[in-house]
Amino acid sequence: MAAEDDEYSGFSDTRQRRVKIIAWVTIVALILVGGGATVFALLFG
Repeated sequence: MAAEDDEYSGFSDTRQRRVKIIAWVTIVALILVGGGATVFALLFG
């Protein structure tokens, strides 16, 4: 079993990096969309 873990250790690092990037992109998108909605509400509210 340890040999299998060694073979896939590189994939784990790549997957973790991808998950972090997706999480940050999602957070930024939510902030931008939420901020945009607030601005529209204030302008047209």
